[in-house]
Amino acid sequence: VLLSRAINHKTPSRGMSAFDFDETLIDKGENFIVAKKGNDVVNISSEQWPLQGPDFAAKGYEFDFSDFVNVKGGIEGPLMQKFRNRIKKFGIENNYILTARPAEAAPAIQAWLKEQGIEMPIENITGLGNSTGEAKAMWIANKFTEGYNDIYFVDDALPNVEAVANMLKELDIKGSSV
Repeated sequence: VLLSRAINHKTPSRGMSAFDFDETLIDKGENFIVAKKGNDVVNISSEQWPLQGPDFAAKGYEFDFSDFVNVKGGIEGPLMQKFRNRIKKFGIENNYILTARPAEAAPAIQAWLKEQGIEMPIENITGLGNSTGEAKAMWIANKFTEGYNDIYFVDDALPNVEAVANMLKELDIKGSSV
């Protein structure tokens, strides 16, 4: 079904951008993921999550992301200027935040962005409550069904970048996943 809407030469381009939040738009945040296995409890910073999370998951740890409902600390991340440039070029309505944080974090993310001078509509902030590449790739596929056929995706976690790149290739649409 998705492939039937793939871009062709007669389909007008409709572009969008989706940016991860942690370690892309915000850096040096003070939120932690709590990893638990039996009596062993480990706090993992959002910066270390892409590196350590998969190892803890493979060892059978369960994760608590409840600390990520709020945005604690943080400075502008390495891709904030790119985000501003995309907003200026394509409009705020075609730019999205796609984060593994829970959906309840959207107001805190919106407030943090406002402090940075960005008035992001709440409906353009999606907290998946899921850190897998597959979850982000399926969200991108859903955006494709809404008519987007030129998609720019940015994430700090390589498995997420690869999963979205594979989805873009499967859908045979223009885009990049970096």
